[in-house]
Amino acid sequence: MTDEATTGQTQDIVCERRGAAGFVVLNRPKALNALNHPMVKGLAAALDAWEHDPAVTRIVVTGAGDRAFCAGGDIRLVTEQCKAGRADEALAFWADEYRLNVRIKRYPKPYVSLIDGIVMGGGVGVSLHGSHVVGTQKYLFAMPEVGIGFFPDVGGSYALPRLPGRTGTWLALTGERIGLADAAGLGLVTHCVASDDLPALRDALCEGVPVDEALAARRLDPGPSPALADRPVIDRCFDGGTVPDIMAALERAAPDSPLAERALAAMRAKSPTSQAIALEQMRRGAAMDFESAMAMEMRIVSRIVEGHDFFEGVRAVIVDKDQKPVWRPDRIDAVDAAAIARYFEPLPPHRELFAAAGG
Repeated sequence: MTDEATTGQTQDIVCERRGAAGFVVLNRPKALNALNHPMVKGLAAALDAWEHDPAVTRIVVTGAGDRAFCAGGDIRLVTEQCKAGRADEALAFWADEYRLNVRIKRYPKPYVSLIDGIVMGGGVGVSLHGSHVVGTQKYLFAMPEVGIGFFPDVGGSYALPRLPGRTGTWLALTGERIGLADAAGLGLVTHCVASDDLPALRDALCEGVPVDEALAARRLDPGPSPALADRPVIDRCFDGGTVPDIMAALERAAPDSPLAERALAAMRAKSPTSQAIALEQMRRGAAMDFESAMAMEMRIVSRIVEGHDFFEGVRAVIVDKDQKPVWRPDRIDAVDAAAIARYFEPLPPHRELFAAAGG
């Protein structure tokens, strides 16, 4: 297949037409294809160009290397910007990323993500909201943001509450990693294929074979979902109105449930503030349309960068890697409900994600 009609590219992302496909490669394999601002702008520009190009009948998004589709956003960079007094640059990245998520959600042509490895954070944002989400047996999903004092953004406010039962709340509060069988069972992927079949699938998509036909020809059975088998425990424990309620339910279930024991241990290590934010996200997002959920996330992130836990979490997990964050407050029962509510308040009009943001 000959590459042609390059639409736009930087060192970190390649966007070009390959036959019938607008073909995208997230091209930072050493950084697990983590998203930065030029990548977000490059993909947005390509989607604009391809929307009205009759030669492009579908979008195909892949990640370079053999480890990850995209492991998140470039969090180290945005924290450095904030600490250097350049928070406006970091917030501009998030605003453009969130608008890109909306663009993908509403895109009028098939948008096919081929996920052959890790997909987390920002990688979820540029894949999950498209029409076709394809995972292989190497697929590994997580929204681990509460572990770095952040929150499950990039549309997590909309997508996670719509997963079966309380499984979205479980994923949001624990950062649990799940594989292909769980992703298929929960609806996080629409199609499963074998890694070895991806080259042939890419060729078929670029050659113009109808998207659903190309995928159906290479269907992989992902097997049974462990998370669905554990749904009674998940739904019972994560139905609480507060994080302390959820943790108390997990403590009661833990002696008889490995999942509850694992979830409780995970939550005890996460930012109490982030967990409270995430639970409120799940509650509010369940009743929102996608644009309103993204506007809400812009409000939250604008307050996150004014606080302590995000910077401390990035220090402990990503920079120093001592895995010993000191949260403020450091206990979930010390989190102030009024302080959490302020994360969700409207922004000044010029800082809202959209001119007339809902929420």
